[in-house]
Amino acid sequence: MPLIIGLTGGIGCGKTSASKRFSELGVCVIDTDQISHRLTQRGGSAIIEIRRGFGESFITKEGSLDRERMRTLVFNDESARRKLESILHPLIQTEAFQIATSAPPPYIVMVVPLLLETPGYRDRIDRILTVDCEEKSQIKRTMKRNGFSEQEVRSIMSAQVMRQDRIQKSDDVIINDGDLAHLEGLVDSLHLKYLSLSDQR
Repeated sequence: MPLIIGLTGGIGCGKTSASKRFSELGVCVIDTDQISHRLTQRGGSAIIEIRRGFGESFITKEGSLDRERMRTLVFNDESARRKLESILHPLIQTEAFQIATSAPPPYIVMVVPLLLETPGYRDRIDRILTVDCEEKSQIKRTMKRNGFSEQEVRSIMSAQVMRQDRIQKSDDVIINDGDLAHLEGLVDSLHLKYLSLSDQR
C-alpha cells in the first residue's frame, strides 16, 4: 500500500482547499466526509442502524438521513453525537481503508476531520498533516460557507481536539493564514516531501 497521509484540522481551517490541491497534483485523495454522505444516502449501509438508533423521524421521505434534524440534535446532545459516531465511524473507516488498498502510488491523502478523536486511524496511517488557522478565522469562514450561527460553529469546535494538541500530535502543519495561492504553495512543498518519502519506502 502507498504511503498514507492523514489530513486533518479544525472546521473552517482549509482542509478542502488543501485536499483539492493535492488532487490537482495527481494524488489519490480519500475524503471521509464524502464516504459519510454515501453511507447516509438512500440505501446507504448506515441507514438501517440510524433508523434503529434514532427513529424514523431522522430519515427523510426519500430514505436518506435528515441531516439538518440530526445536526440540531447532536449540537445539543453529546450522547446523541456519540451514538451517531459509533454507527458511522467504523463504517467510514472500513470503506476508507478498502479504497486505500487499491489506490495508485505515489501516496494517498486521507481526509479525516476527526482523525485524532477517532480510534483506529493513527496506527494505520504513516503521517498526520494538520491544516490550521486562527480560531476567529475558523468561525468566520464556517459561518460564511455553511450559514451556521457562531454558536453552532463553536459547538462543532468543542467536539474537536484543541488546536495546540492537534498541532503537537502532527508530523506536518500548514498554517493557512494567507490567500489560496499561499495555501497551494505550502501544499506543493509538502507534495515534494511526500514524493521523496514515498521513494524511500
